[in-house]
Amino acid sequence: MSATSQQVYDFSVQTLSGETVSLAQYRGKVLLIVNTASECGFTPQYAGLQALYEALAPRGFEVLAFPCNQFGKQEPGDAQAIRSFCDLRFHITFPMFAKIDVKGPDAAPLYRFLTQEKPGVLGTKAIKWNFTKFLVDPRGNVVARYAPSAKPETLRADIERLLAV
Repeated sequence: MSATSQQVYDFSVQTLSGETVSLAQYRGKVLLIVNTASECGFTPQYAGLQALYEALAPRGFEVLAFPCNQFGKQEPGDAQAIRSFCDLRFHITFPMFAKIDVKGPDAAPLYRFLTQEKPGVLGTKAIKWNFTKFLVDPRGNVVARYAPSAKPETLRADIERLLAV
């Protein structure tokens, strides 16, 4: 069980189009929450994220992408530029959310929660770079945190184990 009484489902976030949605709509699904950027060395991971989504969404899997401009200013565009880039370059069909901060005093509440639940190497809570990934089980528990260098395809077995529960 979570160290706090909160769950991922307790948060509301803005979509890339500006609509506020509750993450409670994803209750019962396996989630991979990722902070993304369009001009990063890890940006090609969008293709792997999309492939995972296409393969596993019918079984209850969702990728939730949160663009962030805090690392090397690698996500400078507005919502329309981000959507265009993702659509044209990677044909992204998984949910994209509004650009947020994932670290520091203005970190989004969801990311403060994620980093509290699953600290990084040596217990550090800060997100180190774009494409840090958090895996959430169908009950809303944050069960794993993956480094930016972890390619999406290497996470498939962990995701499938949760889908089988």
